[in-house]
Amino acid sequence: MKKLILGLSTMLVMLASTSCGDGKSMVTPISSGRPYEILVVADDKCWMSPDSALFHVLDTDVPGLPQSERSFRISRVRPEYFERAMRIFRNIIIVDIQPSVYTQTKFKYTRDAYSSPQMIMTIQSSSQEDFADYVSKHGNVIVDFFTRAEMNRQIKLLEKEHSSLVSARVGSQFDCDIWMPEDLTSYKTGQDFLWASNNLNDLNFVMYSYPFRDNRTFTKEFFIHKRDSVMAINIPGAREGMYMETADSSLVSVKNIAVQGDYAFEVRGLWEMKNDAMGGPFVSHVRVDRANARVIVVEGFVYNPSKLKRDPMRKLEAALYTLKLPQEKGKGLSELPVDQSISEEKAVKEAEQQK
Repeated sequence: MKKLILGLSTMLVMLASTSCGDGKSMVTPISSGRPYEILVVADDKCWMSPDSALFHVLDTDVPGLPQSERSFRISRVRPEYFERAMRIFRNIIIVDIQPSVYTQTKFKYTRDAYSSPQMIMTIQSSSQEDFADYVSKHGNVIVDFFTRAEMNRQIKLLEKEHSSLVSARVGSQFDCDIWMPEDLTSYKTGQDFLWASNNLNDLNFVMYSYPFRDNRTFTKEFFIHKRDSVMAINIPGAREGMYMETADSSLVSVKNIAVQGDYAFEVRGLWEMKNDAMGGPFVSHVRVDRANARVIVVEGFVYNPSKLKRDPMRKLEAALYTLKLPQEKGKGLSELPVDQSISEEKAVKEAEQQK
């Protein structure tokens, strides 16, 4: 009985220690809200202004999708109602316009201030006009900031639960590693080629390699030619004359990025099945395995007719960032920098120096 009383006393002390004098819990709660959902804290003058700059930035379409889908699900609350229940939201933008305090517009961010995982961006400005101008000019930075925050969360989930089957195949065929969603349980192999998908065939992962010749590899024209030749052989349709190919090349976009501090070539576009009605979006990362003088391509593509494709595409895209080339195996993965422009610029410069 004495031990029981001592145990209860200890528990009460521990529970009491989790609260501060103002009644706030010292235990960080789990954040609320769904992936790619943002809460904006702004007054009526800002949110309902004629330009509505911040709303228009957050409401922009996700690139590379066959239909219009906005980047985020948006909610708004006035500052006076931004209380405890609202503060545990996973993504928050706080608009702070004070002419007497600020002389220029800029943003800062904090992690896990009221919940976890959480990212809060505060945009400080001296006037509504300067705020609207700043947000309009830096809209892509704001969108990329929260997109990368969500992808970092997805990567952490993949670290705990990912497809062991895909990792094993990637290891045996390419001497690499990658964390793909665990529901990718079916696969097909070819010459320097792997295709994995889930039972519904709506989530798909492709990986292939070829010898590295020169830096002309990193052009849109070369990529489309190489991709179409690989897919025609390895992903045929239901009947003869049907095979996967890249859709309208004018809709394909390319970009130099950084993956784990190394140079990569990002490609987005649409795929279609030749002589068939199937199609959807894809995103690819092209990297150089210098140790083996080869190019490694990893790609996620979605087939989900008549349904939204933003979330599954971003889920696959986050997984592409987990690729580890042979020389990187055994190393931990670093987070995607939310201000990615610096790391991408550095990676591209290093790649230029190696040419």
